[in-house]
Amino acid sequence: MPIHPITGFIARMRIFGASMRRLAGADFGRASVRNWLVSLTASLMLCAAPGIGAPQGTAAAQNYRQRLPQDEIVYFLLPDRFENGDRSNDRGGLKGGRLTTGYDPASKGFYHGGDLKGVIKRLDYIQSLGATAVWLAPVFKNKPVQGPKGGESAGYHGYWITDFTRVDPHFGTDADFKALVDAVHARGMKFYMDIVVNHTADVIQYRECTITNIVNEHSCAYRSRADYPYTREGGVDGKPINPGFLGDEPQYQTPENFTKLTNPDYAYHVYIPKGEEHEKVPDWLNNPIYYHNRGNSTFENESSTMGDFGGLDDLYTENPRVVQGMIDIYGAWIDKYGVDGFRIDTEQHVNPKFWQKFVPAILARAKADGIPNFHIFGEVGMDDPDVAKNARHTREDKMPYCLDYPFAEAVRQVVAGTRGPDVLARLFADDVLYEGGYHTAEGLPTFVSNHDQGRFAYFVRTAFPKASDDEVLKRVILAHAMMFTLRGVPVVYYGDEQGFAGLGGDQDARQDMFPSKVVSYNTDPLVGTKATTAESNFNRSHPIYRAIAELARLRTTHEALRRGVQIVRNYSDKPGLFAVSRIDPETGREILVAFNTSASPLTAQVEINPASQHFAALHGVCAATPKVPGSYQVVLAPLDYVVCAEGAGG
Repeated sequence: MPIHPITGFIARMRIFGASMRRLAGADFGRASVRNWLVSLTASLMLCAAPGIGAPQGTAAAQNYRQRLPQDEIVYFLLPDRFENGDRSNDRGGLKGGRLTTGYDPASKGFYHGGDLKGVIKRLDYIQSLGATAVWLAPVFKNKPVQGPKGGESAGYHGYWITDFTRVDPHFGTDADFKALVDAVHARGMKFYMDIVVNHTADVIQYRECTITNIVNEHSCAYRSRADYPYTREGGVDGKPINPGFLGDEPQYQTPENFTKLTNPDYAYHVYIPKGEEHEKVPDWLNNPIYYHNRGNSTFENESSTMGDFGGLDDLYTENPRVVQGMIDIYGAWIDKYGVDGFRIDTEQHVNPKFWQKFVPAILARAKADGIPNFHIFGEVGMDDPDVAKNARHTREDKMPYCLDYPFAEAVRQVVAGTRGPDVLARLFADDVLYEGGYHTAEGLPTFVSNHDQGRFAYFVRTAFPKASDDEVLKRVILAHAMMFTLRGVPVVYYGDEQGFAGLGGDQDARQDMFPSKVVSYNTDPLVGTKATTAESNFNRSHPIYRAIAELARLRTTHEALRRGVQIVRNYSDKPGLFAVSRIDPETGREILVAFNTSASPLTAQVEINPASQHFAALHGVCAATPKVPGSYQVVLAPLDYVVCAEGAGG
């Protein structure tokens, strides 16, 4: 069923404007020329080297700063699970058993030995896949082990930070981090850090709480501001404390007001265990007054931004001292290492006014350091394609971009499920909800797998338990084809390109790329190969690796697939056809992309621009000419896609 959204009108206006500029011989301006040169350089790189990355020493390696966020192809990895380049740091310089060092390569919840030197060793593998940016899970020093007796696990993932100023010794040294960032930049790639401002490791304790089970949860129910106001100790009937403090509503988030908050015992009686009084760096983080101290979040209502995340110490991000402290911490990483972007963990669990101050300060810091296109995107987790929830944070928080969880959920329903692709049509129609509309939507990082929810192959196997390995392979490749050819910035989750599937989310989706000792990883069949995770998995001949590399070449070569306006052409309300046109922003050239989400072949007519008269195949089989002006026939095998470009020769 063809539709004509407002984006279609915008695309036609852009085409008209581009045509008029060419006909009139108008000056495109330095920015347009610069972008064209970057695109041309990327195309030349394709001819000169495998993958899309620039060889060291080329001029292209000096131009990565000029690329816009939507030009990137991101590869996301957990350094502990990627490659072990230095076995001497496996225990992080600590002595003792796994509950002291955090190291146990046979347990999926502990450190396995991957490190920054290992990532450097495998950069050619990442770049040959087609990635232009590398995003690492947090590298900061973590509390090695947390959790109640019998339920301990380690900070291998990087989200239990104690020292925000240096690299976790399990991953290497600050010098290793600099070497990694420099090596990435030398290849003309960008480096993204994963950062946390919502919480720290679990150090602060409450005297009223006792450990009640073995999943790192405490009997610390959230205590609200109404029932436990800041001006009374232990509830409304408690003794007066913090005289003159007006609370933390936006109008009161001033240094003057917060100087009157001196006692943190309004909800619980707070203490720091002996020996951990100076566990955190910078030292101001050791003062309990800079935390909410209200008990565990239910992730609903007030507790969403003020509750402890599974016991982790929740920072009082309404306090101006905390705001400036976090700007100073993360600004220093930009100054020192020249990183190119931040993915922000648990963004939705921090108050909007914090982001309204933090984001502009960080962008200004990056610009002052010669990084004009610093990419910031926040995590707003969800289990359904709720565009409004995602978009809210670009409007209220003024977050430049958010991870496109709605895209991931829509693709899972359509390709790893039985919903029709009309789900995708509705998703893209809602791009207008983002601050900046479609321009913002084209910079949203899109993904189909991640380290929290699980891998796409797992979702396919769950939805289609009787599916053959070939069908699972086709669905995984189809999902990645959507990610690379539809609007947004594709993010490949490490290991997907090697057919990793897993048995669920979180620890079950964090397999080792180097030979693993985890039984559940090694016994889970991979997709598209007879290999297992008991051996090293950096196979550039894997069918998914080759498919992603081809998609990356298409995206890098054709600006329409990176920056082109997207027009939804046809879609079905049951498994079947989904088709879009991507319109080159400079030339107006049309690229038609059509997907078949069903297990049966299909032939269909798709609306196109009536001026598009000749097509060449970029992927699959494409008719040379339309049936009639404005109507183009696509023939699609089951679970397959075609990419057809206007103009002979592609």
